[in-house]
Amino acid sequence: MTRTIVVSGGGTGIGKAVAARFAADGDRVVIVGRRVDVLEKVAKEIGGTALPADLSEPAGVERVRADLVERFGTIDVLVNNAGGNVEGRGGSDDVVGRWTGNFRANVLTSVLPTEAFRDLLNPSGRIVFISSIAAFRGSGGTSYGPMKAALHPYAFDLAAALGPRGITVNVVAPGFIEDTEFFGDALDDNRRAMLVGQTQTGRPGTPQDVAETVHWLASPGGGHVTAQIIQVNGGAERGR
Repeated sequence: MTRTIVVSGGGTGIGKAVAARFAADGDRVVIVGRRVDVLEKVAKEIGGTALPADLSEPAGVERVRADLVERFGTIDVLVNNAGGNVEGRGGSDDVVGRWTGNFRANVLTSVLPTEAFRDLLNPSGRIVFISSIAAFRGSGGTSYGPMKAALHPYAFDLAAALGPRGITVNVVAPGFIEDTEFFGDALDDNRRAMLVGQTQTGRPGTPQDVAETVHWLASPGGGHVTAQIIQVNGGAERGR
């Protein structure tokens, strides 16, 4: 059966890999994000639909909801991937500005779509949040880790609320993933070696590693897995 999959932040990195993985199954994939040109390019590549919007703004979320209802009526899988560490990237230098920036980028972009789309989910639907290893061990003094951590209890509460409808809610928390825009220009050879050295597998993660985990959670095989945080970090969170 063809499903309708919604992936936020689906234009690059992990989100793009997740969208492509579902599209490979023949699912209808909708990617949402702020950059129109990036979204349209990926949508063309995977045969999906691009819906540009700022998901930290209620008006943008409502536009996406209206489009989803008009085009598809219901959805089957919501992957809340949009986010990133906005500190140090030209944002505010004050404490309120930094924390508010990461709250909007990582919490609102997940909570607002989830609350707006949850009634569109079919029975046996899936919600997956993309968190981070930083939610467990901190993010070097930035607000990024705490904001990702905020998604965990939210997911637990949603799992309890939506479980009677057959809907599962889980979190995937990646560690160091190469080939994304997360680090910008801040990842030099020494830092990369340090991050890889923290793993027990001796390699960086890839967007495909995360995409396969999300895909399994959304499969029939993951139907009895809910209210869980799945770490995809090569054992880095445990240390060496």
